[in-house]
Amino acid sequence: MFTGIITDIGTVRRREDRGDLRLWIETAYDLSDVDMGASIACSGACLTVVAKEDGAFAVDVSAETVSKTVGAHWHDGARLNLERALKIGDELGGHIVTGHVDAVGKLVSKERIGDSHEVWIEVPRDLAPFLAPKGSVTLDGASLTVNRVEDDQDRVRFSYNLIPHTADLTTHGAKQVGDEVNVEIDTLARYLHRMSALKEGK
Repeated sequence: MFTGIITDIGTVRRREDRGDLRLWIETAYDLSDVDMGASIACSGACLTVVAKEDGAFAVDVSAETVSKTVGAHWHDGARLNLERALKIGDELGGHIVTGHVDAVGKLVSKERIGDSHEVWIEVPRDLAPFLAPKGSVTLDGASLTVNRVEDDQDRVRFSYNLIPHTADLTTHGAKQVGDEVNVEIDTLARYLHRMSALKEGK
């Protein structure tokens, strides 16, 4: 369980292609305080620490995870938003995030407004029921607030406001039109949709 508050930007030190993809990720975290088997969200995907070396930890990324996430994240030199798992008593500064990626979205517009940017993300149509103005969404592991939503027959677009603080402390500041992001819908929206569907007999 996570909150979507990014606490470090890691860099893929090396990639090892084996049965599962193994990534070594450089981090500023004190790894003496990171247990083997600990969960770390890596640009939105919950992954398990399987090994450690000087200044880096290793995770195994299954074929299922690779197929459901942004492929560019899993290569040498890729920069990843990192968050360690939520502990009891920690401040819940974002929203409840599971680290289970629902879809890959594409940045289709980025416009400067004042000191911030209005960013539009396009996602598959089946996520439309889970996106609402002023609701929450997780992009590459960062908790963000949906500003506006626009629907069409095949796709849905939504916007969020990228403030300077978020731009500086996450990978979102470097994102450009055409870049892809891992998308996780809000957990509460997921359950409400399920309950509504069952109530209607669908």
